[in-house]
Amino acid sequence: MLWLDASTAWTASNTPEDISITAFRFIHTADIHLDSPLKSLALRNPELADLVSGATRLAFSGIIDLCISERVDALLIAGDLYDGDQTSMKTARFLAGELGRLAKAGIRTFIIRGNHDALSRISRELVLPDQVKLFGGRAEHVLIERGPGEKPVAIHGLSFAHPTAPDSLLPKYAQAIPDTINIGIMHTSLGGAPGHDSYAPCSPAELQSTGYDYWALGHIHKRSVTNGSSTIVMPGMPQGRDINEDGPKSATLASIGDDGTVSLEEKPTALAEFARVSIDAGGLTEWSDLVHALSDALKQARTHSTAPELVARIGFSGETPLAWRMRRDADLLMAEAEERAAQIGATWIEKLEISCTPPTRNRASATDPLHEIKALIDAEILNSGAYEAALAQLADTLQGQLPSDLRDLFGTDESATKDRRMQLARQGAEDVLARLQSSPGSGSEPS
Repeated sequence: MLWLDASTAWTASNTPEDISITAFRFIHTADIHLDSPLKSLALRNPELADLVSGATRLAFSGIIDLCISERVDALLIAGDLYDGDQTSMKTARFLAGELGRLAKAGIRTFIIRGNHDALSRISRELVLPDQVKLFGGRAEHVLIERGPGEKPVAIHGLSFAHPTAPDSLLPKYAQAIPDTINIGIMHTSLGGAPGHDSYAPCSPAELQSTGYDYWALGHIHKRSVTNGSSTIVMPGMPQGRDINEDGPKSATLASIGDDGTVSLEEKPTALAEFARVSIDAGGLTEWSDLVHALSDALKQARTHSTAPELVARIGFSGETPLAWRMRRDADLLMAEAEERAAQIGATWIEKLEISCTPPTRNRASATDPLHEIKALIDAEILNSGAYEAALAQLADTLQGQLPSDLRDLFGTDESATKDRRMQLARQGAEDVLARLQSSPGSGSEPS
């Protein structure tokens, strides 16, 4: 194989005989966030944190294995290979070794930097194999000459020069090259998505108008495909890092024929899949019934997951006389959940969320002291400006004592921080009432 840069050419020979030479095949991935630091998960369960912290590397190694086993022509990484300004050269050595495996297999790699890895020291200093093309801050393309009678392939790319890109990058890309398979790699938020800041915004219609055959995108962590004159793919991330990145994760195997036909196949990549498991405890009256429902829900979630490991957040809801006891004995309920998870195997409990309420007919009457306390908390304390000010001061003090990478646990802006404080305050009030409900002399019998 001969590798030349930019507007020159790379000629591919020795294509495996059992793979059609008329199709250009590649793996498309993005948002790998190698060695991303964990936050709240590390505080709750160090063993689980160790599993998840190593999962991004294992997912990336799995992508390399997939490229080799599928004998693709190239690997495309559409930004955020790293999580930030990495300082560990262990990450650099790992990456160089994995990309070296592709180089030995005759597979090219094309990488752009996104908002997270724009300033990465590794991106600037790491010496990558010759078969790896890391696009810079100016748009360019690489032309790949193929076999006799086959269309060449032009891979267009542009890296973020800075961590922010408020304007569209699309005008910087070259026009589609005639009689060529054109593939663009871009890191973009498109028209926006929940939980993602706006970066290099553009619309699918604008991408379609370029005449490119395929747009390999990155940034949004959920997979999406838009068909049309151009096939636009956001592959999602290959490995979730917390419950907000739940669901199956994958990379995309794409094949483009000389006639412009594009075929796609989603390939699972995650070592650990995060999942929200909902349990309706409405009507359950015995603790054993609750545990049985918990066990069934976990088994079902494990069956539906394709990842080697399942990390579950369990949410309980509904009216049940067990509501107070579930809050009071949340540690025992967690132990029950972890025991069932261990029995199922390859299953972890990330957190329990309890939003159950006592049945209406069993709630305290207006003369019950607990009823009066709850009404007072709801009406006069939680909505008090003085209480909110005291709560904010306490949270600010605690936040200031946390390590810098944990300080956004209370929220990333003023509105989110206020909502999070009130959520924690309400949960704390419910927990206090739950303990009072089952305390001697409260006037209520434990459930």
